Amino acid sequence: MSRPADASGPPDTARRRLRRWSLLLAISLLVGIGLILIFLLVQATNNRLLYERYYARLFVVNVVVAAVLALVIIWGIYRLWLRLKRGKFGSHLLIKLAAIFGLVGVLPGLLIYVVSYQFVSRSIESWFDVKVEGALESGLTLARASLETQARDFGNQLRLASASLEEVPDALVAVPLDQLRSQLGATDVNLWSGAGRLIAGAGQSRFQIAPDRPSAQMLRQLRAQGVATQLEGVDEEGGVAGKDASPPRIRALVPVRARSIGLTGEPRLLQAVQPLPTALVSHALAVQEANREYQERALGRDGLRRMYIGTLTLALFLSVFGAVLLAAVLGKQLATPLLMLADGMRQVAAGDLRPKVVLRGRDELVGLTRSFADMTQQLADARASVNSSMRAVEAARAGLQTILDNLTAGVIVLDHAGVIQSSNPGATRILRAPMAASSGRSLAALPGLEAFADEVQAQFAAFEGERSEHGLDHWQKSFELYGHAAGGMPSDAVSLVARGAALPDGQRLLVFDDISEIVSAQRAQAWGEVARRLAHEIKNPLTPIQLSAERLEHKLADRLQGADRALLAKSVHTIVEQVDAMQRLVNEFRDYARLPTAELRRIDINSLVAEVLHLYGGGGDDGRHAADAPVRFEADEQCPPILGDAQQLRQVIHNLVQNALDASEGVAPAAAADAGVLVRTQWQEPVQRVRLSVIDHGHGFPEAILKRAFEPYVTTKAKGTGLGLAMVKKIAEEHGARVDLSNRVVDGRIVGAQVSLSFEPAKAVA
Repeated sequence: MSRPADASGPPDTARRRLRRWSLLLAISLLVGIGLILIFLLVQATNNRLLYERYYARLFVVNVVVAAVLALVIIWGIYRLWLRLKRGKFGSHLLIKLAAIFGLVGVLPGLLIYVVSYQFVSRSIESWFDVKVEGALESGLTLARASLETQARDFGNQLRLASASLEEVPDALVAVPLDQLRSQLGATDVNLWSGAGRLIAGAGQSRFQIAPDRPSAQMLRQLRAQGVATQLEGVDEEGGVAGKDASPPRIRALVPVRARSIGLTGEPRLLQAVQPLPTALVSHALAVQEANREYQERALGRDGLRRMYIGTLTLALFLSVFGAVLLAAVLGKQLATPLLMLADGMRQVAAGDLRPKVVLRGRDELVGLTRSFADMTQQLADARASVNSSMRAVEAARAGLQTILDNLTAGVIVLDHAGVIQSSNPGATRILRAPMAASSGRSLAALPGLEAFADEVQAQFAAFEGERSEHGLDHWQKSFELYGHAAGGMPSDAVSLVARGAALPDGQRLLVFDDISEIVSAQRAQAWGEVARRLAHEIKNPLTPIQLSAERLEHKLADRLQGADRALLAKSVHTIVEQVDAMQRLVNEFRDYARLPTAELRRIDINSLVAEVLHLYGGGGDDGRHAADAPVRFEADEQCPPILGDAQQLRQVIHNLVQNALDASEGVAPAAAADAGVLVRTQWQEPVQRVRLSVIDHGHGFPEAILKRAFEPYVTTKAKGTGLGLAMVKKIAEEHGARVDLSNRVVDGRIVGAQVSLSFEPAKAVA
């Protein structure tokens, strides 16, 4: 699977990621600070006190933030210029993206700034109009007049209501006062004496220890106008005085005349307090506040214009710088996947199919990097699969080559013209030609193989002509090769069975095997049958012939004299001698044809060899050899017993020693120590075999005889029958032993021959 970007291990990637996140965090922090400062500036414009107190500081901080953003933008532009100068992929794309985002952010910002500047300048001038100022003055006058009218109305109502108290004595005035308070909607109604003593009260003031007495100003107004009213909780312009002042209300004071006879005649004063209507007070307050702000801003219109334009300019700078910076960041975000794709493509083109980095996200470009990483992984898997398949093919090819190299059969791949494409060591061994060095040469160009190559080509031509018609998949034929190993002697023949088949691309497969040993075995079997028949057909007439010759000599010897008698005796002797020779030959035929089945028993090979060699003077009872004996024996005391037929093995040892003595006869050895025949036994520990070797110092065997030496009637001796080695091989096969025949070569010269038999040791008896 592809790796996520944050799971990449290389230190450079981690450092780049840390640097990128640090930059984004710093930019976000600066933009956040700038937005907060703009917000504070906007809030300051609505509060003159706050504006006058903190505007300078806010303005400086905004300028610093704008300067930092400008430096960051300049640094980013410098880096883009360096990338463009170095010719890095994606530089033009980053510049285009930054320019697009920058124009998208700057041009509308400039347009809005120009329009806003004109709007602010003209709007501020339009705020301070004579009509507006007159309207505010009229509103303020109207609010004051409304409050005064409300106070006069309340005073008149209180004067009319005071008539109901004229005839009520002081002791009974409490109940009428409470009724009067409810009638007037007043909060407090108090009745005072002329001396300022509270006679009775209704409302909240009765719970007060010292209720508010009529002021001197109200008393003067009462004497002057007959009714005194006062607005409390309202300033001179008709607005609310403040949070700590009493709530807005109307206080009225009227005299109460006394008409009853029983009264003392002391004047009394009726005082009432009525709250002002909330709506009226709110409207008055709004008019008052609007007029106050209007007057203040009218005095500072130039500063107000500078404040708004400055705030607008700072907002423009921050927005433009933020837009450009955001353009660079977003452009980098858009270009990063493309850069990763380009780098990954260069790596893939260079053969690097390691897992690629994948960015996190769900947009199409990130998905493209993920798809590219998946494709790269699939390519890597495919290449690994191909490499694995190639290794498997190479292993199979190596295994096939090993099999071909170890096949006893010969294998040759030819093209349609008979040119050798490849071969195995078996072909070199069987054909006795340098096949590996002859690759690329025609088979017919190799010495001694011309006829064989022509016959093979003819077989392939016939096979290709008949394959489509008869559905054949191969052809097979036997061949005899002559003269390529021993000077063209007919006896030096190699029997081959060859098999041919077609390969792809017009190539041809030729497989052949040396069946000379099989042919030799068939010949041995045939000679065994011939020997049996000859022994049967020839043996019977031999005895009558011998008896007849001897009877003739017995009958005619006395009748002949001189030369005739000598001729008769000589002729009869010759007949008898030849009959004996033929008798021996027939016996050998019989023994070869009727070799009995071996009876295997545990045998000490050293003792058996010493027993046989005792007949040749080559060893005593202890198996040791004499220094001057024609036959020498080197025994390996570590040889374990073997399973064998003692009688047949004696015959084998006798035949081999006799053949070795015959081969060494008349040959001068190179050294005195090499004289005679050497018989040796060896225990071969690595292969667990007991080896019996008979070594002579004769002329060795011709190359043509080595291949057929174990066939019946193949011999190099003038008087030999050629059955000795054939009997040896047959007995060895009965014992499960391997027999080898080879010439001994020293310094390129044949110095004798060696026959070896390898026996398996007898298993230990439990």
